[in-house]
Amino acid sequence: MLDLRTFSKLGTRFLRPPDHLQRTLGGIRGLLFDWDGVFNDGWKDADGGSPFSEVDSMGVNLLRFGMWLANKQLPVCAVITGQHNPQAQRFAEREHLHAIYMGFTHKMDALERFRSDHGCDDKQVAFFFDDVLDLPLARRCGMRILVHQPASPLFENFVSARLDADLLTHLNGGRHGLREACELLLGLMGRYEEVVEHRLRYSDMYKAYLADRNAVPTEVVKNPR
Repeated sequence: MLDLRTFSKLGTRFLRPPDHLQRTLGGIRGLLFDWDGVFNDGWKDADGGSPFSEVDSMGVNLLRFGMWLANKQLPVCAVITGQHNPQAQRFAEREHLHAIYMGFTHKMDALERFRSDHGCDDKQVAFFFDDVLDLPLARRCGMRILVHQPASPLFENFVSARLDADLLTHLNGGRHGLREACELLLGLMGRYEEVVEHRLRYSDMYKAYLADRNAVPTEVVKNPR
């Protein structure tokens, strides 16, 4: 069972009660990730590229596996980025996410596409985000995880006061706040130890999940505008 003190001591903030989050997680069937500020610290190169960390990649993989175990099917997963980012595309294709939406500065357009393509109701989607441009989408989703940004205390206060997020990580995107969030969700699901044990043994169950995951073709959607 999850000992919430582990995360409370770290500094994770629960903006809604843990039992509410557990109930909400039971209905989540899709994972939607902003890129800059979530998978990294938000810095971009001249071509709009920005990296990812294997620490966060493993967290996303373990969370997908936990949801596969819980629901007997893969969660639908996608990344949204406002840039045409080759590193984000490489990650999405390597990890066999269902889609990556690039060039969507108005992220609601990407949500509409994600929903129509994959049959997810808004309330079945968990969204991982970090900044102002993400907020309209966050307000539509069933679970909202805000990745901490030390330079944005007023924005975090704004989100917290309006309950526009359910969780606020202690760590930022450059220090693996996404991994923190993934481990917390697995703990709330009561699946963390089971997931890790299967992965350590490379069990038949994990291999079945991996076969399902690796059969997913990644749709690359580039906004022409």
